[in-house]
Amino acid sequence: MSGNLPPTAAMSDYEKASSADSVKNNVGGAMSLDEHRRAALAEVDNAKFSWFHVKVCAVAGVGFFTDAYDIFAINIASTMLGYVYGKASSTTKIGTEALNADQSLGVKVATPVGTLVGQLLFGWLADRVGRKRMYGVELMIIIIATFAQALSANGHAIGIIGVLVVWRFLMGVGIGGDYPLSAVISSEFASTRIRGRMMTAVFACQGWGNFAAALVAFIITAAYKDSILNHDITSGPDRWNSIDKAWRILIGLGCVPGVIALYFRLTIPETPRFTMDIERNIQQASKDIEGVLTVGYSKADPDAVVQKVEAPRATWADFRAHFSKWENFKVLFGCAYSWFALDIAFYGLGLNSSIILQTINFGTPTTAGTVRGVYDNLKNICVGNLILSAAGLIPGYWVAFLFIDSWGRKPIQLLGFVMLTIIFVIMGFGFDALNKTTSAKNAFVFLYCLANFFQNFGPNTTTFVIPGEAFPTRYRSTAHGISAASGKLGAILAQVGFDRLKDIGGKGKFVKHILEIFALFMLTGIGSTLLLPETKGKSLEELSNEHQEGFVKAPVKKAEIRDGLVVQH
Repeated sequence: MSGNLPPTAAMSDYEKASSADSVKNNVGGAMSLDEHRRAALAEVDNAKFSWFHVKVCAVAGVGFFTDAYDIFAINIASTMLGYVYGKASSTTKIGTEALNADQSLGVKVATPVGTLVGQLLFGWLADRVGRKRMYGVELMIIIIATFAQALSANGHAIGIIGVLVVWRFLMGVGIGGDYPLSAVISSEFASTRIRGRMMTAVFACQGWGNFAAALVAFIITAAYKDSILNHDITSGPDRWNSIDKAWRILIGLGCVPGVIALYFRLTIPETPRFTMDIERNIQQASKDIEGVLTVGYSKADPDAVVQKVEAPRATWADFRAHFSKWENFKVLFGCAYSWFALDIAFYGLGLNSSIILQTINFGTPTTAGTVRGVYDNLKNICVGNLILSAAGLIPGYWVAFLFIDSWGRKPIQLLGFVMLTIIFVIMGFGFDALNKTTSAKNAFVFLYCLANFFQNFGPNTTTFVIPGEAFPTRYRSTAHGISAASGKLGAILAQVGFDRLKDIGGKGKFVKHILEIFALFMLTGIGSTLLLPETKGKSLEELSNEHQEGFVKAPVKKAEIRDGLVVQH
């Protein structure tokens, strides 16, 4: 028999009084626990910036640095792989070796496919079993899969490209897990006034990872310059031995920052919001808040009595009920579609920047067809990616960092989509004119950098931030994972489409039309952004679209009648 027994005629006056007092105490307890929860959350929301916040940003940011390095290093490594394992298009020219279309597509698209899986899986697991329990697991997957790529080789049953595709898929699963986990952990630990900047600082490490991949590739290429130039060009498939070593070092170094950050990820405390709203342990959450805001960590007492409150539980029925309401569904749809539209262009450009620059003959070496041409081509690809990162990607992230808590997320995302629509219209419809002279090609590269800038001072940053804020705690990671996975679906479609469409009508002839398609998707992103709420300056509980007064209740005590008395336990 459960619940508080109502007084009945069969009870004595003493029993009736005891039952009434019990109900009164439970109601008072519910009020106390509910107020306790809101007061504890207010401590987090109003906390001063501390070294613990710096630690959260650093630990989460290193993961995004690693993610970006591993994702975008393949942009350069695929050219190196082509020289070593590809087939030559000519028997007379040196350096015409390249991966075929299927191989190139496979090594580039494997990671986004794995990332999509990881975002959905780890997003759900983080809400199910905890942020802390999952944090670090995804990083271990990245480390193992990255190191394994560097050790890959041909076998009797499978070629090295197939092996790389498998490992890059598994690496993508780990990278996918990093998105919802890092976003939710940084948002749930942040105070309201700096939450946007904390989350942007974490995500901005992606720009440095992209830059680092190009810089490391440039250094490695320069280090192997003499070996490449002095190699015996008649030595068969082993003639690009130095390049074979170069791409392995480039890819393998991607696991180093992950190894450094692993310990800190495994030891980061659980977020108080998860402990309160999902584990339903307000006492422990209050201790955690006091600990992390003072000394930066908290310990659980294994002997402490756990009093679990009654709070909404994450179930499929509750999930459907919550998101069946238009005011909740439109936020999820707006987040998911905005990320989808953005990644069509972001990854369409990011994973194919070398192809686009070569299409307009920007930086194409005059020594093509010689051993020197191989070195010059690799060097130019590295330099081109360094320019694109330094001139567009990195500044965009940090301008977003400066304004995201003053302007707000929604204005920045709208500005980004509007500017990207204009830029891609100019690049696409003006492609032929921008490919005629050297100054015109420089203008094209400037527009390319400008597109990178407004992607990051725009929807690439805000589509990461908003889903980490706009949903209830019990669905925050799941909904972020769904939104991020929608983005990766866009990345996959962009990569497959780019690869299959770019040479329609001749080599690189369709690139201009692809840029026009990008413009169309940027235009649709404006519409999806209008569905989103402004999250600036609001607590995560305000943004959940759920009433917070009375959100938790005291645990219902079990009662039974023994010897004619009501006994509660």
